[in-house]
Amino acid sequence: MKLDVILIGRSSVDLYGTQVGGRLEDMGSFQKYIGGSPTNIAAGCARLGLKSALITRVGDEHMGRFIREQLQREGVDVSAVRTDPDRLTALVLLGIRDKERFPVIFYRENCADMAICEDDIDPDMIARARAVVASGTHLSNPQVEAATLKAVHLARRNGARTALDIDYRPTFWGLAEAGEGESRFVSSEAVTRKLQSSLPLFDLIVGTEEEFHIAGGTTDTVAALKNIRELSDATLVCKRGPMGAVAFTSAIPDTLDEGESGPGFPIEVFNVLGAGDGFMSGLLKGWLNDEDWPTSLKYANACGAFAVSRHGCTPAYPSWDELQYFFENGYATPALRHDRALEQVHWSTTRAGDWPDLRVFAFDHRAQIREIAQAAGADDTRIGLFKQLCLKATQKVAGDRHGYGFLCDSQLGQDALFAGAGSGLWCARPVELPGSRPLELEPELGEDIGGLMEWPLEQVVKVLCFYHPDDTAEMKHQQEAAISRLFRAARRNRLEFLLEVVPSKVAPCTPEGYVSVIERFYEIGVYPDWWKLEPSRNEQAWELICDAVSRNDPWCRGIVVLGLDATRQDLEESLAVAARHELIRGFAVGRTIFGPSARRWFAGEIDDQAAIDAMAAAYAALCDSWDTARREAHNQTLETNAKCQRSG
Repeated sequence: MKLDVILIGRSSVDLYGTQVGGRLEDMGSFQKYIGGSPTNIAAGCARLGLKSALITRVGDEHMGRFIREQLQREGVDVSAVRTDPDRLTALVLLGIRDKERFPVIFYRENCADMAICEDDIDPDMIARARAVVASGTHLSNPQVEAATLKAVHLARRNGARTALDIDYRPTFWGLAEAGEGESRFVSSEAVTRKLQSSLPLFDLIVGTEEEFHIAGGTTDTVAALKNIRELSDATLVCKRGPMGAVAFTSAIPDTLDEGESGPGFPIEVFNVLGAGDGFMSGLLKGWLNDEDWPTSLKYANACGAFAVSRHGCTPAYPSWDELQYFFENGYATPALRHDRALEQVHWSTTRAGDWPDLRVFAFDHRAQIREIAQAAGADDTRIGLFKQLCLKATQKVAGDRHGYGFLCDSQLGQDALFAGAGSGLWCARPVELPGSRPLELEPELGEDIGGLMEWPLEQVVKVLCFYHPDDTAEMKHQQEAAISRLFRAARRNRLEFLLEVVPSKVAPCTPEGYVSVIERFYEIGVYPDWWKLEPSRNEQAWELICDAVSRNDPWCRGIVVLGLDATRQDLEESLAVAARHELIRGFAVGRTIFGPSARRWFAGEIDDQAAIDAMAAAYAALCDSWDTARREAHNQTLETNAKCQRSG
């Protein structure tokens, strides 16, 4: 596969203090992100649609696996991310003290990414890339410098572009103490000589004014740029903070203002850490797309603006769709993280993973399974064991295939939730008190819904609401308020949100009434990642529903069809209609799958394996029905398109 850009260098885990305005010493909690300039840039480029890859090393431990997996989620090629058997992954602690102070501590003593060697550079991989980007940090160590320069020389030999992100951190060069990670500039003739020895190898050199000072050997920025120009014909891009950036493609003029520039974006400066990496991602997007420098700098400035206005580095960077939305619609507040419309686009277009088809075994039922168990004289301990059997049935059918999942509660099914974590299965977890109307949430969430802080990030927050368009104003107000609070709490905790609405349990509901319910939730600012809706054989109803969702949220993950204890035949007929609509991703069905087995298992008529086999067979049959319906719908679409082309 061809690559647009390969990044080489640092890769770390960033632990970002979540409290803002205090000392790093007083931080009480942290968010975990990927970090390190080349790693950030690789992810930022992938979000903008470039095919990026990273050459680095990580430790053979949890944090190294986290970096690899997160890069894969971002769409970065990790084939050259080596696992070092002897060294730990680098770690960084960061905080936001105020607009001027951003304390940083780098834990990089003998870390994995400083063990990159020439053997890690695969000539065939370099040959597939349009550009190679090096980091100045990795010129500070002879072994890593040799590896970096090998990649750069190979790229030049192949006719690929080369770029240098100066990325000057005095502490990495031994010029500042370990506790002085914030330090941005310390003069050093030795560092200047080392950087200057490599400058002629690059077509693009990017840095802040301080970084050009170290590369140019003087604290006079224009003079530093002129010194560099004597050594290199590269385009020089100088980042000037709130004053934007300028590009110099030929002789350096007497003032920075005479360089080429792009439009800036006056936004609130909240967090400058990682802003340069976001800037670099946007710049590379324009450069590799052969845009002119004003356009490339526009992309870069906008990506930098997102970074300085949000928490974290990589998580702040925009997707390509988000960037276009930003250019077309502007922003409602200079504090971009508080712009609800923009944040909705950001969330929706940077979520990890894709689920074009989703086959979910739902065994989150509490009241229904408890009734079956009690009828057989079994206690809640047996219910937990049964839910583990349900998970095993799910895993038996799914194997190592994508597009399968389960729905399980934490009250009676906690052990199944634990066992399913990290399995690759899609997983959702209910939060409502069973049967409550108006909606009440599980007490374990707490009055402030703070319990979501304990959830794994892979779990989807699922809530069932018996909401009808003809409800009283008071009933609507209570239910809408509860769902709004839950939705916002899910977003704060970086959890996807599934909203299940079942009007028919209240009273009959027309397709138009169903649509009005969906429209209402969007109107109050609730944007579910997933909808879970009742089965229907009414083609027009699905058309109206899918249109309502698509109009309000073009990035919605999709709709899954629930079962309502329907017969297999009724479900198959409903799924056959639903499968014709791309926005409907699949089903989340429970009692139709587990009902007969549950009654027999709790009664002692079948053993564990027989229950697993029976549920797996029922689940597999439903999966096959969905796959067949989806395939037939796809073939019908192809046939219709072919007829249109022939007639045209």
